[in-house]
Amino acid sequence: MISTNDFRTGLTIEVDGEVYTVLEFMHVKPGKGAAFVRTKLKNRRTGAVIERTFRAGEKVNRAHIDRRKMQYLYNDGDTYYFMDSETFEQFALPREKLDEATKYLTDNMIIDMLFYQGETIGIELPNFVELKVIETEPGIKGDTAAGGSKTAVVETGAVVQVPLFVEVGDVIRIDTRTGAYIERV
Repeated sequence: MISTNDFRTGLTIEVDGEVYTVLEFMHVKPGKGAAFVRTKLKNRRTGAVIERTFRAGEKVNRAHIDRRKMQYLYNDGDTYYFMDSETFEQFALPREKLDEATKYLTDNMIIDMLFYQGETIGIELPNFVELKVIETEPGIKGDTAAGGSKTAVVETGAVVQVPLFVEVGDVIRIDTRTGAYIERV
């Protein structure tokens, strides 16, 4: 059991017999009445996002998620294939189970596959990935010192806001949790 006061983004909990990941949470202390926690939860099986309010200090079950190291192999459109690094067993997941992760998957990437009671419920990417910029507007001399940003498309097709000095061919580090540019490598 875990208290709603201990919620954090990414926590996996059980509510009404379903497995949810906490996407957002906010502790609210109104001037009158009891405090509560307003959350946005994502169902790991269906992908549906719901909003739910809990009383402050209410106890909920923490979902026990098993993680196994997997290697991303390839995709054939809407199905993505992974291989267990120890047993060499292959797993196929539909695009819907991967959410935004497809933006950052590269061939042979090692990820954590998430299992709940023997059922595959998704994957967890490394916190940071390094990807090559394949398309962006050229930086204009003199603009780079002033700061600012522009959009860039990386090799996986993800669109990222980058500083003006980033050019086509540069390799950049991206935070997979937020989709934000971190640095040029």
